[in-house]
Amino acid sequence: IQELLKVMRTIDDRIVHELNTTIPTASFVGKVDPGQTCKELYQSLMDAHANRERIIKNCISQTSSVVKTLKEEREKAHDDVALLKQLRKEQTKLKLMQSELNVEEVVNDRSWKVLS
Repeated sequence: IQELLKVMRTIDDRIVHELNTTIPTASFVGKVDPGQTCKELYQSLMDAHANRERIIKNCISQTSSVVKTLKEEREKAHDDVALLKQLRKEQTKLKLMQSELNVEEVVNDRSWKVLS
């Protein structure tokens, strides 16, 4: 999922470049509508942020469910080492997804500051 998020964050990583290419130079003023282009960039950014947040929250929800199930199984089988390993692996994955939500907030804030 981290690779997917990296690809999906390309628009945020290139926001300054996008703005520089959105605002026309004096020679291109008549050929490009900067207002419309900025609106399209804004909408693309909004869509990207919403999609990434939805994906991360969906992963958190699914992983939380798996962790809950594994914890319940662990209560019944205290001696199952493989179950404990799986539980710890899923808990680590859950923490990673929760940290990605924090990263998403930082990335989004940075992009909005550049855009405003």
